[in-house]
Amino acid sequence: MKYIDKNHTDFPSYGARTMAHQLTLDMGYRIGRKRTGTLMENMGIEAVYPKPRLSLNNKPHQVFPYLLKNIPILKPNHVWSADITYIRMKYGFLYLVVFMDWYARYILSWRLSDSLKTDFCIEAAENALTVNVPDIINVDQGVQFTDKEMISIWQNQKIQISMDHKGRCFDNIFTERFWRSLKYEEVYLKDYQTVYEANQSIGEYIEKYNTRRLHQSLGYKTPAQIYYKTDENGL
Repeated sequence: MKYIDKNHTDFPSYGARTMAHQLTLDMGYRIGRKRTGTLMENMGIEAVYPKPRLSLNNKPHQVFPYLLKNIPILKPNHVWSADITYIRMKYGFLYLVVFMDWYARYILSWRLSDSLKTDFCIEAAENALTVNVPDIINVDQGVQFTDKEMISIWQNQKIQISMDHKGRCFDNIFTERFWRSLKYEEVYLKDYQTVYEANQSIGEYIEKYNTRRLHQSLGYKTPAQIYYKTDENGL
């Protein structure tokens, strides 16, 4: 699974067929497309562009339009996004959800789970709303974010809901960039033995990302400096 995760991070347009060929090259023996597809589905991984049976949510659900095309993001709390990624461990894997402020690239809230049940996403959403309230929340059409309880959380706060097109992870480009940073600077360097270890280590990374990691796109400031409008001295 670690090879699938790394290849998906590097080449997010890979579907099961291309991924199977890549795995065969990486591992030195043949990996079938069906087996690869099953593993990708279990990991919650899909290609960037739509293919048959892409969405994690095959049930009818309320769909909201994508609101962010050609829209300038001019201030903190204008747009938040939420997304889920796969986190490999030495023995098994977890799922990580984050809520990010697009303007500052600031991670407002996050949670780890050993399943894709909706509960951990709802907990992270409620925690994010203790920080502030956005004008718009942008999410994908996965079952976690189209859940009725999740939708009601945003609607009760009068927050506009924007949904990515199916299979278009680059509608949520800032979170995708964060995943790449997290995996190359943290996850791929570690072999988490336990959920506790993963939780502690990823929490430390997110704290460093928010408060110490400089971003060229933010004028060499940290996400926390931009989000809270402080200078390099925290003032």
